[in-house]
Amino acid sequence: MNRTLRIGAVTYLNTKPLIHELEELSDGAELVLDLPSRLADMLSAGELDVALIPVIEYFRGGPYRIIPNIAIASHGPVLSVTLFSRKPWSELRRVALDVGSRTSAALTAILLRKRYGIRPELVPLPMDAQAEQVDADAVLLIGDRAMRACLPGFAHAFDLGQEWHDWTGLPLVYALWAARPDADLTVLQPALEEAKRRGCRDVGKIAFQEAPGLELDAGFCRRYLSNIIRFDLGPREQAGLHHFYMLACELGLARRGVHLDFHHQPDLVQSR
Repeated sequence: MNRTLRIGAVTYLNTKPLIHELEELSDGAELVLDLPSRLADMLSAGELDVALIPVIEYFRGGPYRIIPNIAIASHGPVLSVTLFSRKPWSELRRVALDVGSRTSAALTAILLRKRYGIRPELVPLPMDAQAEQVDADAVLLIGDRAMRACLPGFAHAFDLGQEWHDWTGLPLVYALWAARPDADLTVLQPALEEAKRRGCRDVGKIAFQEAPGLELDAGFCRRYLSNIIRFDLGPREQAGLHHFYMLACELGLARRGVHLDFHHQPDLVQSR
């Protein structure tokens, strides 16, 4: 008897188009919603078969297979990954990082070290902590929490998607679908592709449904999903992913020698 496939996805708004109607498309698979960091740990432990994980965890864990041409990415501002700061970049000495983050935490470290040439102390920011009360010069917030935050006591709000694009000229990939080697993707890969297609078609409906619970304007949510977040993993996104990986390796944040292993697409050029 085939056991039920376990799929892990993030709880944030930017994930909703990728899991739209997925449960009915995936032939009885179990959908588990959690934070990106927890999903990565669950996939590594074998508690999930497929998960939408932070890209940095693909380069740390595995071996995994990537579902082709599906991702959460941005080509400039992302709005949902923000470093709120009391000081300019050059004056930062202590930075608190959202514990739900892995890719964005690595991105922050890369920007601090490689772009701005500084090494502040990095400390965790618990999910239940009040960011305004944290003893730090800056706090990294991600996901819906970042989009709702204002933090008037912080003079700066640095959009890290914009920071990355201004620096590199490349897209940034935040998350992708990764599968364990033994996961049967015969039914699931087409289901994930169709869920993405339907989700991108229905962003207005998704925004209208999700906005009240997030305490966000429905129009803002629609523009965010339609114009800010990108859901493809094409050549430009892969170039940005490769550059991010190289920088992460230089800082010891990822394992060297990891390549992009796409399920059922062996002819794709692999990054090393």
